[in-house]
Amino acid sequence: MGSNGFTYLMREGIVNVFKNKKATMISLVTMICAMFLFGTFFAIGENVNSVLEQVQKNQGMEVFIQNEATDEQISTLESQIKALDGINTVSFKSKQQALDLMKENLKDNQDLLEGYEGENNIFPASFIVTLTDLGLATQIEAQVENMENVKKITSNNDTINTLMKIANGIKIAIGVISVILLIISITIIANTIRLTVHSRRKEISIMKYVGATNRFIRWPFVIEGIIIGMIAAGITILMVGSIYDFVIQSIEQSNVLQTMGVTLLQFSEIVRLIAIVYVILGIGVGVIGSSISMKKYLEV
Repeated sequence: MGSNGFTYLMREGIVNVFKNKKATMISLVTMICAMFLFGTFFAIGENVNSVLEQVQKNQGMEVFIQNEATDEQISTLESQIKALDGINTVSFKSKQQALDLMKENLKDNQDLLEGYEGENNIFPASFIVTLTDLGLATQIEAQVENMENVKKITSNNDTINTLMKIANGIKIAIGVISVILLIISITIIANTIRLTVHSRRKEISIMKYVGATNRFIRWPFVIEGIIIGMIAAGITILMVGSIYDFVIQSIEQSNVLQTMGVTLLQFSEIVRLIAIVYVILGIGVGVIGSSISMKKYLEV
Protein backbone atom coordinates (compact mmCIF):
# COMPACT_ATOMS: atom_id res chain seq x y z
CA MET A 1 0.00 0.00 0.00
CA GLY A 2 1.45 3.36 -1.06
CA SER A 3 1.54 6.55 0.95
CA ASN A 4 -1.46 7.91 -0.97
CA GLY A 5 -3.51 4.84 -0.11
CA PHE A 6 -2.53 5.03 3.54
CA THR A 7 -3.39 8.73 3.67
CA TYR A 8 -6.78 8.01 2.11
CA LEU A 9 -7.57 5.28 4.65
CA MET A 10 -6.52 7.49 7.57
CA ARG A 11 -8.60 10.39 6.27
CA GLU A 12 -11.64 8.20 5.78
CA GLY A 13 -11.31 6.77 9.28
CA ILE A 14 -11.09 10.24 10.83
CA VAL A 15 -13.99 11.51 8.69
CA ASN A 16 -16.12 8.57 9.86
CA VAL A 17 -15.56 9.55 13.49
CA PHE A 18 -16.83 13.11 13.01
CA LYS A 19 -19.45 12.29 10.38
CA ASN A 20 -21.37 10.01 12.74
CA LYS A 21 -21.29 12.28 15.80
CA LYS A 22 -24.20 10.67 17.64
CA ALA A 23 -22.95 7.12 17.22
CA THR A 24 -19.41 8.20 18.04
CA MET A 25 -20.52 9.93 21.27
CA ILE A 26 -22.51 6.88 22.38
CA SER A 27 -19.54 4.63 21.74
CA LEU A 28 -17.11 7.09 23.36
CA VAL A 29 -19.17 7.53 26.53
CA THR A 30 -19.67 3.78 26.84
CA MET A 31 -15.97 3.08 26.44
CA ILE A 32 -15.05 5.80 28.94
CA CYS A 33 -17.42 4.27 31.50
CA ALA A 34 -16.07 0.78 30.85
CA MET A 35 -12.44 1.93 30.95
CA PHE A 36 -13.05 3.99 34.08
CA LEU A 37 -14.44 0.96 35.90
CA PHE A 38 -11.63 -1.19 34.54
CA GLY A 39 -9.05 1.37 35.65
CA THR A 40 -10.61 1.60 39.10
CA PHE A 41 -10.49 -2.15 39.65
CA PHE A 42 -7.03 -2.32 38.11
CA ALA A 43 -5.77 0.30 40.60
CA ILE A 44 -7.41 -1.59 43.46
CA GLY A 45 -5.74 -4.79 42.31
CA GLU A 46 -2.31 -3.14 42.12
CA ASN A 47 -2.73 -1.74 45.62
CA VAL A 48 -3.86 -5.11 46.96
CA ASN A 49 -0.70 -6.68 45.54
CA SER A 50 1.43 -3.87 46.96
CA VAL A 51 -0.14 -4.10 50.43
CA LEU A 52 0.21 -7.89 50.40
CA GLU A 53 3.91 -7.58 49.57
CA GLN A 54 4.40 -5.10 52.42
CA VAL A 55 2.51 -7.33 54.83
CA GLN A 56 4.66 -10.28 53.77
CA LYS A 57 7.75 -8.30 54.72
CA ASN A 58 6.34 -7.34 58.11
CA GLN A 59 4.19 -10.28 59.12
CA GLY A 60 5.64 -13.55 60.25
CA MET A 61 6.16 -15.30 63.55
CA GLU A 62 8.06 -15.01 66.81
CA VAL A 63 10.05 -18.08 67.80
CA PHE A 64 10.68 -18.18 71.56
CA ILE A 65 13.86 -19.89 72.70
CA GLN A 66 14.24 -22.25 75.65
CA ASN A 67 15.79 -20.45 78.64
CA GLU A 68 18.40 -23.21 79.03
CA ALA A 69 19.70 -22.83 75.46
CA THR A 70 23.37 -21.86 75.18
CA ASP A 71 24.74 -19.20 72.83
CA GLU A 72 25.98 -21.94 70.52
CA GLN A 73 22.58 -23.64 70.45
CA ILE A 74 20.87 -20.30 69.77
CA SER A 75 23.25 -19.67 66.87
CA THR A 76 22.55 -23.16 65.48
CA LEU A 77 18.80 -22.59 65.73
CA GLU A 78 19.13 -19.30 63.85
CA SER A 79 21.06 -21.02 61.05
CA GLN A 80 18.43 -23.75 60.80
CA ILE A 81 15.60 -21.23 60.52
CA LYS A 82 17.42 -19.17 57.90
CA ALA A 83 18.00 -22.33 55.83
CA LEU A 84 14.24 -22.89 55.37
CA ASP A 85 12.58 -21.98 52.08
CA GLY A 86 10.35 -18.90 52.30
CA ILE A 87 12.31 -17.10 55.04
CA ASN A 88 12.80 -13.38 54.46
CA THR A 89 14.56 -12.16 57.62
CA VAL A 90 15.51 -13.59 61.00
CA SER A 91 16.34 -11.12 63.77
CA PHE A 92 17.32 -11.96 67.35
CA LYS A 93 15.51 -10.35 70.31
CA SER A 94 17.33 -10.78 73.60
CA LYS A 95 15.73 -11.23 76.99
CA GLN A 96 16.59 -7.61 77.87
CA GLN A 97 15.08 -6.31 74.61
CA ALA A 98 11.90 -8.28 75.35
CA LEU A 99 11.74 -6.70 78.81
CA ASP A 100 12.35 -3.20 77.43
CA LEU A 101 9.62 -3.70 74.83
CA MET A 102 7.17 -4.76 77.51
CA LYS A 103 8.06 -1.63 79.52
CA GLU A 104 7.31 0.52 76.47
CA ASN A 105 3.93 -1.15 76.07
CA LEU A 106 3.06 -0.60 79.74
CA LYS A 107 4.05 3.10 79.54
CA ASP A 108 3.02 4.63 82.90
CA ASN A 109 2.74 1.22 84.56
CA GLN A 110 6.38 0.20 84.14
CA ASP A 111 6.73 -0.14 87.90
CA LEU A 112 4.89 -3.45 87.57
CA LEU A 113 8.09 -4.91 86.10
CA GLU A 114 10.39 -3.86 88.92
CA GLY A 115 12.47 -6.75 90.14
CA TYR A 116 12.59 -8.53 86.78
CA GLU A 117 15.98 -7.17 85.71
CA GLY A 118 19.09 -9.30 85.22
CA GLU A 119 18.83 -12.88 86.41
CA ASN A 120 15.21 -12.37 87.42
CA ASN A 121 14.18 -11.57 83.82
CA ILE A 122 11.32 -13.93 83.04
CA PHE A 123 10.98 -12.92 79.38
CA PRO A 124 12.50 -15.44 76.94
CA ALA A 125 14.77 -14.52 74.06
CA SER A 126 13.29 -15.04 70.60
CA PHE A 127 13.72 -14.79 66.86
CA ILE A 128 11.46 -12.48 64.84
CA VAL A 129 10.93 -14.26 61.53
CA THR A 130 9.41 -12.65 58.42
CA LEU A 131 8.45 -14.54 55.27
CA THR A 132 8.77 -14.09 51.54
CA ASP A 133 5.44 -15.81 50.93
CA LEU A 134 2.55 -15.65 53.40
CA GLY A 135 1.16 -18.85 51.94
CA LEU A 136 4.07 -20.77 53.48
CA ALA A 137 3.36 -19.54 57.04
CA THR A 138 1.71 -22.73 58.32
CA GLN A 139 4.29 -24.99 56.69
CA ILE A 140 7.26 -23.03 58.06
CA GLU A 141 5.74 -22.86 61.55
CA ALA A 142 5.38 -26.64 61.59
CA GLN A 143 9.02 -27.08 60.58
CA VAL A 144 10.31 -24.65 63.20
CA GLU A 145 8.25 -26.26 65.97
CA ASN A 146 10.19 -29.50 65.48
CA MET A 147 13.57 -27.83 65.97
CA GLU A 148 15.50 -28.18 69.22
CA ASN A 149 15.44 -25.40 71.84
CA VAL A 150 12.18 -23.94 70.52
CA LYS A 151 9.90 -23.11 73.45
CA LYS A 152 6.85 -21.93 71.51
CA ILE A 153 5.83 -19.97 68.46
CA THR A 154 3.37 -17.11 68.17
CA SER A 155 2.10 -16.07 64.75
CA ASN A 156 -0.74 -14.33 62.99
CA ASN A 157 -1.72 -17.26 60.80
CA ASP A 158 -5.42 -16.45 61.05
CA THR A 159 -4.78 -12.87 59.97
CA ILE A 160 -2.43 -14.03 57.23
CA ASN A 161 -4.92 -16.59 55.89
CA THR A 162 -7.67 -13.98 55.92
CA LEU A 163 -5.48 -11.54 53.99
CA MET A 164 -4.63 -14.22 51.44
CA LYS A 165 -8.30 -15.10 50.93
CA ILE A 166 -9.29 -11.45 50.56
CA ALA A 167 -6.46 -10.79 48.11
CA ASN A 168 -7.30 -13.85 45.99
CA GLY A 169 -11.00 -12.98 46.05
CA ILE A 170 -10.30 -9.43 44.89
CA LYS A 171 -8.04 -10.70 42.09
CA ILE A 172 -10.71 -13.12 40.85
CA ALA A 173 -13.41 -10.43 41.02
CA ILE A 174 -11.22 -7.97 39.12
CA GLY A 175 -10.51 -10.58 36.45
CA VAL A 176 -14.21 -11.42 35.97
CA ILE A 177 -15.27 -7.76 35.91
CA SER A 178 -12.48 -6.91 33.44
CA VAL A 179 -13.63 -9.62 31.03
CA ILE A 180 -17.25 -8.43 31.29
CA LEU A 181 -16.25 -4.81 30.66
CA LEU A 182 -14.11 -5.87 27.72
CA ILE A 183 -17.00 -7.77 26.14
CA ILE A 184 -19.34 -4.80 26.67
CA SER A 185 -16.86 -2.39 25.08
CA ILE A 186 -16.29 -4.62 22.05
CA THR A 187 -20.05 -5.07 21.61
CA ILE A 188 -20.73 -1.33 21.78
CA ILE A 189 -17.93 -0.48 19.36
CA ALA A 190 -19.08 -3.20 16.96
CA ASN A 191 -22.71 -2.01 17.03
CA THR A 192 -21.68 1.63 16.59
CA ILE A 193 -19.49 0.90 13.58
CA ARG A 194 -22.14 -1.46 12.22
CA LEU A 195 -24.50 1.51 11.96
CA THR A 196 -21.89 3.40 9.98
CA VAL A 197 -21.23 0.41 7.74
CA HIS A 198 -24.96 -0.13 7.18
CA SER A 199 -25.44 3.48 6.08
CA ARG A 200 -22.59 3.05 3.57
CA ARG A 201 -23.48 -0.43 2.36
CA LYS A 202 -24.15 0.74 -1.20
CA GLU A 203 -20.79 2.49 -1.31
CA ILE A 204 -19.11 -0.68 -0.04
CA SER A 205 -20.87 -2.77 -2.70
CA ILE A 206 -19.64 -0.42 -5.43
CA MET A 207 -16.07 -0.53 -4.05
CA LYS A 208 -16.17 -4.34 -4.09
CA TYR A 209 -17.61 -4.28 -7.62
CA VAL A 210 -14.71 -2.18 -8.94
CA GLY A 211 -12.16 -4.49 -7.32
CA ALA A 212 -11.40 -3.02 -3.88
CA THR A 213 -10.06 -5.64 -1.50
CA ASN A 214 -11.73 -6.45 1.80
CA ARG A 215 -8.67 -5.11 3.59
CA PHE A 216 -8.88 -1.76 1.79
CA ILE A 217 -12.59 -1.45 2.63
CA ARG A 218 -12.14 -2.55 6.24
CA TRP A 219 -9.27 -0.25 7.27
CA PRO A 220 -11.17 3.08 7.50
CA PHE A 221 -13.62 1.46 9.92
CA VAL A 222 -10.80 -0.15 11.89
CA ILE A 223 -9.11 3.24 12.16
CA GLU A 224 -12.42 4.73 13.29
CA GLY A 225 -12.63 2.18 16.09
CA ILE A 226 -9.01 2.76 17.11
CA ILE A 227 -9.50 6.54 17.24
CA ILE A 228 -12.58 6.21 19.43
CA GLY A 229 -10.71 3.81 21.70
CA MET A 230 -7.65 6.08 21.99
CA ILE A 231 -9.73 9.18 22.73
CA ALA A 232 -11.60 7.24 25.42
CA ALA A 233 -8.28 6.03 26.86
CA GLY A 234 -6.85 9.57 27.08
CA ILE A 235 -9.96 11.01 28.75
CA THR A 236 -10.22 8.10 31.18
CA ILE A 237 -6.58 8.37 32.30
CA LEU A 238 -7.19 12.01 33.30
CA MET A 239 -10.39 11.07 35.13
CA VAL A 240 -8.91 8.10 36.97
CA GLY A 241 -5.78 10.06 37.88
CA SER A 242 -7.60 13.01 39.44
CA ILE A 243 -10.08 10.84 41.37
CA TYR A 244 -7.39 8.35 42.43
CA ASP A 245 -5.16 11.09 43.91
CA PHE A 246 -8.10 12.57 45.81
CA VAL A 247 -9.10 9.20 47.29
CA ILE A 248 -5.51 8.25 48.20
CA GLN A 249 -4.94 11.56 49.97
CA SER A 250 -8.14 11.08 51.95
CA ILE A 251 -7.13 7.56 53.00
CA GLU A 252 -3.58 8.60 53.91
CA GLN A 253 -4.93 11.26 56.27
CA SER A 254 -6.57 8.54 58.36
CA ASN A 255 -4.73 6.40 60.90
CA VAL A 256 -5.74 3.12 59.27
CA LEU A 257 -2.64 2.75 57.11
CA GLN A 258 -0.29 3.87 59.89
CA THR A 259 -1.77 1.25 62.18
CA MET A 260 -1.26 -1.44 59.54
CA GLY A 261 2.22 -0.19 58.73
CA VAL A 262 1.59 -0.07 54.98
CA THR A 263 1.38 2.58 52.29
CA LEU A 264 -0.69 2.80 49.11
CA LEU A 265 0.66 3.38 45.63
CA GLN A 266 0.69 6.90 44.22
CA PHE A 267 -0.88 7.37 40.79
CA SER A 268 2.52 8.31 39.38
CA GLU A 269 3.69 4.79 40.26
CA ILE A 270 0.99 3.05 38.23
CA VAL A 271 0.11 5.61 35.53
CA ARG A 272 2.54 4.13 33.00
CA LEU A 273 1.12 0.63 33.45
CA ILE A 274 -2.48 1.91 33.26
CA ALA A 275 -1.64 3.93 30.14
CA ILE A 276 -0.17 0.85 28.45
CA VAL A 277 -3.22 -1.21 29.38
CA TYR A 278 -5.57 1.51 28.10
CA VAL A 279 -3.70 1.83 24.80
CA ILE A 280 -3.87 -1.93 24.29
CA LEU A 281 -7.56 -1.90 25.22
CA GLY A 282 -8.32 1.05 22.96
CA ILE A 283 -6.58 -0.43 19.94
CA GLY A 284 -7.69 -4.00 20.62
CA VAL A 285 -11.34 -3.15 21.22
CA GLY A 286 -11.36 -0.88 18.17
CA VAL A 287 -9.86 -3.50 15.88
CA ILE A 288 -11.98 -6.40 17.16
CA GLY A 289 -15.19 -4.34 17.22
CA SER A 290 -14.60 -3.10 13.69
CA SER A 291 -13.75 -6.55 12.38
CA ILE A 292 -16.93 -8.02 13.88
CA SER A 293 -19.13 -5.26 12.42
CA MET A 294 -17.56 -5.55 8.96
CA LYS A 295 -17.80 -9.32 8.65
CA LYS A 296 -21.37 -9.40 7.32
CA TYR A 297 -20.75 -6.77 4.64
CA LEU A 298 -17.50 -8.23 3.38
CA GLU A 299 -18.77 -11.74 2.86
CA VAL A 300 -18.74 -12.70 -0.76
